[in-house]
Amino acid sequence: MCRRPERGSTLLLFPAALLIMVALAAVTVDSAIAFLAQRELVNATAAAANDAATEAISDRSFYQGNRVELSASGVEDVAVARVRAVIDQARHHDLSIEAHAVPPRVAGCSWTVTVRASSRVDQMFGKAMPGSSGQVAVHAQSVASPRSSAGSC
Repeated sequence: MCRRPERGSTLLLFPAALLIMVALAAVTVDSAIAFLAQRELVNATAAAANDAATEAISDRSFYQGNRVELSASGVEDVAVARVRAVIDQARHHDLSIEAHAVPPRVAGCSWTVTVRASSRVDQMFGKAMPGSSGQVAVHAQSVASPRSSAGSC
């Protein structure tokens, strides 16, 4: 028996394989955009929490009472200013920033500053997907505490 050579079958499979590769590349690019935006927001909230924990110390309580106390309004102002200064606001839409200072539960412990931020970031290829808004939500939260030389809890 003589077999006939089958030719052209790979020609039919190539367009399907190419379409799958392009779709996977698009998903990879959109995932990378979301990951980088989320890392940018994490770095911004970490810097904001550290700055707010040190810059929002109440001068009156520190110099008159030898205590470390944070100003709630100062924490909010410093945190919002730092996050907005660090991130690319053209990339992050609907940016929401919250900052809270929590006093210590036990005497001699440090205050705690928590900074939360969330935004929406445009996808490059997600806009072409049916049912997609073309944006992805990113969130970040960071916590910091001022530390005295005497130690902390």
